Amino acid sequence: MISVMFSFMTPGGLGAAPAFKPSPALPSTRDARALAAQRLPRLIYDFIDGAAGEELGLASNISDLQRVRLQPRSLAEVNSISLTTSFLGQDWDVPFGIAPMGMCDLAWPGTDRALAALSQRHNLPLGVSTASSTPLEELLRLSGGRAWFQLYVTGSTQEAMALSSRAAKAGYDTLILTVDVPRLGKRPRDVRNGFTTPFRMTARHFMDFATHPHWSLNTLASGLPTMANFSGANAKGYDRNAPRTGANWAFLQELRAAWRGKLIIKGVLSAEDAVRMKAEGVDAICVSNHGGRQLDSAPSAIAVLPAIRQAVGPAFPLLFDSGIRTGDDIVKARALGADMVLVGRPFLYALAAVGPAGAERMYNCFTGEIETALAQIGIAAVSAVTSACLYQAPLPA
Repeated sequence: MISVMFSFMTPGGLGAAPAFKPSPALPSTRDARALAAQRLPRLIYDFIDGAAGEELGLASNISDLQRVRLQPRSLAEVNSISLTTSFLGQDWDVPFGIAPMGMCDLAWPGTDRALAALSQRHNLPLGVSTASSTPLEELLRLSGGRAWFQLYVTGSTQEAMALSSRAAKAGYDTLILTVDVPRLGKRPRDVRNGFTTPFRMTARHFMDFATHPHWSLNTLASGLPTMANFSGANAKGYDRNAPRTGANWAFLQELRAAWRGKLIIKGVLSAEDAVRMKAEGVDAICVSNHGGRQLDSAPSAIAVLPAIRQAVGPAFPLLFDSGIRTGDDIVKARALGADMVLVGRPFLYALAAVGPAGAERMYNCFTGEIETALAQIGIAAVSAVTSACLYQAPLPA
């Protein structure tokens, strides 16, 4: 996708790419985002950071989570904090996983692999996107079998079924069908920056990359990212702008009949849809508005989570995604009904900010924040978090 971005460079004259000089600390997602903004070309940073429309949906994801308050408690026995979480019949070391994100290696070369290695080291699930920069088979291996494959229906339903069969053959036991992209949301930052596929270089882009040589030279030296699950240097077989309306109820029934493993539906904001999905035999639902990148006027994901939990019942597995920026946010999502949370952008910010060490640093940031939050509210195990941990009704009616 971005090979022509570097048509003005020749690998023969580069030599070894400069080593990344990480900052001494990465104390929060806010810090990681600020450093990423400095170190990435504007085109790439805005692709990662941006959202649909006026970005009100993105803002509400974050602000609505911030408005949820936790109830501190005193004198509790919290000398030892457990973050172990059970989800879909498996025990995980933490209550969060890595959300599936396309073209992760745009943030920094090897980001996909760094996140897969993190998954293996710390026993957390890794979402592998249809549009990943690394082949789905390799990411499953690097994660030690902890990866879940995320499926888009971008072309024909036959092509989508073939991709799911490829995932099954590779050894994936969990599939995530993303259903909230019937059409790709308009993202004004990408339009203003000329982020298109296929990409067309302009003088402004030349200056953008030239003034961020560290990213540009490392990206070129490491190999330009492509849609690795499709053939050809230009990711033949995957059209980012194509409608994805093939992901409908009929396709869900076909996929459920064919897929023998666990099936998660991602991108659900309607309690009515959630109830029907449960009846169709899906194993879990991910409450998400795609990080505000699809419909600017959609409600925040956290605003609809309690209603969906009530609709599907207390035992049905629910994931939560969209707007997570702190460990406190993860505790809040659990208190409002999520069994597990997926984290996306913060990991990309961290990799862009400090290179390969960013994955581990962001993991440590989140786990530390979760442990501190649990200690403050008097809970020794994240599995014991309930709505009783909330200070008051999180959002006004």
